[in-house]
Amino acid sequence: MKYLFKLIRPKQWIKNFFVFLPMFFGGMLFNRQALLNGILVFFAFCFAASAIYCFNDIVDLEDDRRHPVKCNRPIASGAVSKLQAYGLMALMAALSAMFILLLPAAVIPKVAIVIGGYFVLNLCYCAWLKNFAIVDVCVIAFGFVLRIMAGAVAGNIHPSQWILLMTFLLTLFLSFAKRRDDVIRMNQTGEAPRKNTSRYNLTFINEAITITGSITLVCYIMYTVSPEVVKNFHTNHLYLTSIFVLIGLLRYIQIAVVDQKSGDPTKVMLRDRFIQLIVLAWILAFLFIIYVL
Repeated sequence: MKYLFKLIRPKQWIKNFFVFLPMFFGGMLFNRQALLNGILVFFAFCFAASAIYCFNDIVDLEDDRRHPVKCNRPIASGAVSKLQAYGLMALMAALSAMFILLLPAAVIPKVAIVIGGYFVLNLCYCAWLKNFAIVDVCVIAFGFVLRIMAGAVAGNIHPSQWILLMTFLLTLFLSFAKRRDDVIRMNQTGEAPRKNTSRYNLTFINEAITITGSITLVCYIMYTVSPEVVKNFHTNHLYLTSIFVLIGLLRYIQIAVVDQKSGDPTKVMLRDRFIQLIVLAWILAFLFIIYVL
């Protein structure tokens, strides 16, 4: 049972908190119905993502067996069979559909289209698209944009173009940082962890991280001072939260370049106390400005 639980990667569910961002930035975080809908969408995405993780490990079976770390995954290690993995994948997909159907009837079709699109896109990613450098990280980043869109639909919120753009850029930044870990392993062992790793090198990755991190920060600042945001939140002080975004980006670059431990963004978020404190400070500052000031 523990291997089946490991296969669905519940620790990765932290990524699905992105569905709450439209409510957070839209000032609807304390709206009961919007929050309830967001919780249902959160779990729908969690189970949809877990179904994809099952499929990914099935497709990557042979590559994982040759990997020094991924060889311990349930399917690669032989603890879970392919048939069991397919069955678990079907169960996760069914649970995702069940949570979608628990939503108010008016939003079910739209949420189903978004999560269905996410599911199909990631099936294509696992089977084919992840073999192409740059395309692979863009697909991952777009998956987070779909999370934002699902959360916005569930909360009946029109997401700002800045939020969509920032989400894409931030997750692109994190994806490049993750690929940096693969390049380092390739340089050390002489074997590419992924089929497309040979199309990356440290020079390219470092420049990509710098570019996406810089644009993310600029985009965030432009968001905080944009007229529609100032009008919506009745404050022109949101730019003050930019300092936390800057420090957070610099800390993550430090982890990637100095510590060389950016292989799993989820583990970084769950283990690095500095980043956790920065994220908490950013959330509290943002909440204070829009809900108190």
